[in-house]
Amino acid sequence: MSIYWISLLLAGVFEIGWPLGLKLAGLPNMKIWGIVLAALSMALSGILLWFSLKEIPIGTAYAVCCG
Repeated sequence: MSIYWISLLLAGVFEIGWPLGLKLAGLPNMKIWGIVLAALSMALSGILLWFSLKEIPIGTAYAVCCG
């Protein structure tokens, strides 16, 4: 498995993190941590998806990442 596929799978994992962070931000004692989790997950997901596009076609990458 190449580094591009690994980065694509990690992008999919971080794609799960941002809605979870936004959900946690709704709790009174987790507001800051939820926002931080959401922002970091969005950034890492986007960066890893961008990196994987150097080798993997965009249609395949988007389907794997967001599917």
